[in-house]
Amino acid sequence: MKTRTPVALVALLILALWAAPDGAALAQQRIDLPGADRNAIEKVIRDQLSAFRRDDGAGAFGYASPTIQGIFGTAEIFMEMVRTGYAPVYRPRDVSFKDIVVFQGQPTQRVVIIGPDGVPVMALYMMQRQPDGTWLINGCTLVALDDKSA
Repeated sequence: MKTRTPVALVALLILALWAAPDGAALAQQRIDLPGADRNAIEKVIRDQLSAFRRDDGAGAFGYASPTIQGIFGTAEIFMEMVRTGYAPVYRPRDVSFKDIVVFQGQPTQRVVIIGPDGVPVMALYMMQRQPDGTWLINGCTLVALDDKSA
């Protein structure tokens, strides 16, 4: 029988694996991906954000990489982690896509998100190309912005 890991523990594991040490981590090397890849990455992130807005757990979970799906196991556990630990992503007021950089060895889309509290954060979406050429989200780290203008 499979035991369930508490959501808070899983969220801490994810943050420990992908947490940015400080704002300096944002100054990573830019990647020059073809326009089709940049557009596909943005679409996956926008589609997942839309699924969160609709409380469509299965849909949102479907945009996560196999690695992330394996860590959380179910859409319900994944959604609980997002609701409790990623309020800006779960209910963004505004979203602004920036550049794609290398972060922790992965192509990473930088996105400034204004959360429900009106505070902007930098969301670092680590992306993973799948064998069929599609892109899925392989983690998201939220970093406080010192400069609110991002």
